[in-house]
Amino acid sequence: MIRRGKRALESLKAIAVVTLIVSGHAFAQHTPTLPLHCVDLAGALLPPASIGLPTNGALVQSAAMIPATATGNLNGDFCRLTGVIRAQSAGTPDIRFEVNLPSRWNGRALQFGGGGYSGVVVTGTGPMPFSPDRAPLARGYATFGDDSGHNGTSSEANFGLLEEAVMNFGYAHLKKAHDVALALITLGYGRPPEHMYFAGGSTGGREGYTVIQRYPDDYDGVIANSPALNFSGVRLIGVVVGQREYRTPGGYLSPQLLEHVYARVMQVCDALDGAADGIISDVEGCRAKEPEIIDSLRCPSQDQPDRQYADADDCLAPPQIATLESLRDGLRLPYPLAWNADSYRGYNVFQGTRFTSMLGLAHSPQRLTQLGFVTNGYLYAQGDAYLKYFITHDPTFDSTNFDVMHPGRYRERLFTLSTTIGAMNPDVSRYIARGGKLITLQGLADEVISPNQTIAYFQGLIGRYGEERVDSFMRLYMVPGYQHGNGVFIPSVDLLGALDDWVTHGSAPQTLFVTDIAQATNGRTRPLCRYPAFPRYLGRGNLNLAANFTCVMP
Repeated sequence: MIRRGKRALESLKAIAVVTLIVSGHAFAQHTPTLPLHCVDLAGALLPPASIGLPTNGALVQSAAMIPATATGNLNGDFCRLTGVIRAQSAGTPDIRFEVNLPSRWNGRALQFGGGGYSGVVVTGTGPMPFSPDRAPLARGYATFGDDSGHNGTSSEANFGLLEEAVMNFGYAHLKKAHDVALALITLGYGRPPEHMYFAGGSTGGREGYTVIQRYPDDYDGVIANSPALNFSGVRLIGVVVGQREYRTPGGYLSPQLLEHVYARVMQVCDALDGAADGIISDVEGCRAKEPEIIDSLRCPSQDQPDRQYADADDCLAPPQIATLESLRDGLRLPYPLAWNADSYRGYNVFQGTRFTSMLGLAHSPQRLTQLGFVTNGYLYAQGDAYLKYFITHDPTFDSTNFDVMHPGRYRERLFTLSTTIGAMNPDVSRYIARGGKLITLQGLADEVISPNQTIAYFQGLIGRYGEERVDSFMRLYMVPGYQHGNGVFIPSVDLLGALDDWVTHGSAPQTLFVTDIAQATNGRTRPLCRYPAFPRYLGRGNLNLAANFTCVMP
């Protein structure tokens, strides 16, 4: 039952009862005799029993009707609710949330995922990632999001010292925010949504797989892009790469040298798909040429007097090759993490991934005491912070000499955290059985989340359930040239429309058509092929038109 603050007690007299069954979408209720006004929801209190995981209840702190005429509002009239879900442990931040109820509701709800370490409220008022269409709220979806249970920026990891905050970030905030939003949607409209969806990328992508694995009865469809499935794995490989760059003499690669590597790869592989368009689509064909590429990048050795030494920005010394190979090879751990995950698949280093971006490798040969994302590399800085705050609980811990292969007394902690923050569980049978749908999009040139880890999880599902069953609920689209939010090709496509059509009408998406929104090539189109197919140029017509490409198998 929902209790109310004094200001709204009178408006609740028309409501007999709202009983929530939080494990599903079942409700026993009496509809209000009159529609409940938005402002009447201010002060609403949800008791702990109405939320499926332990909390101290939830409070709606503000409720305001945002008119379509409000400055900057492109979503039409909607009711904006903000509030908190109370933590149980002293010192743990509350989960801050926002729920938006459009005046013209389409009967569906959409939960937005976070990014990085979150820390700020995902309002749910903006557009979908990659979507060229109006924001979901403007399309009639009730939307909601939260801050995952701590305050800060998406790069701050110090909340890792608080166990309840770690649990919230790993999975619990998703269920808590879902149940609170579901209660408020039901109270606002007098009925629950017909369909509940989730959408997110990176951390939000991991969250999408998390809700499928942990709360399959709560969602009908999920969009989970560039998912950080093996969260501990990506943090550990970041430590290894950082050690290669800063502990191994000569292991650092300047941005200029990394650009030289990228340019050489493009020279060899760009046209393998039939089109010299700045995009490497035939990744497997390019992988076959990897030995040739690496050999052409090596600095000449003293036993080859006929070859002259090149400038430092024009060739790779053995320690530099070893740094890139550690990225390419990934990790093979001598111990298992949760769900027997003992590896992290490597990156497409020699297949067109550009490691000079803001999320790439280090831009400075000096290791700062406080690592910077650009200065010392995103993967390494994040891995270092993970060791400090989540693993050792020691903000002064030095990751330089941490032995990833033999973590000693920290091995048990690594395992525990991989259970809490990670989505490597291959058991999605309940979600499949109840008809849930999943769409994942990721760049083949992603420099943060390895595309090969996502592919490996997908292949694991096929090995477990068979191709036909996986095909009945999942679509995987790997985008050539796309990195982690940037790249030579940045796709724009209506994934939410494709998901909703699949869920409501059974129309499973096949090849999609995407528009490039990268600044230099804005407006060109390509087919978005179902993995493992990729787009090949037909050899005739405008290179900027999707109609002149076809999806082929490698």
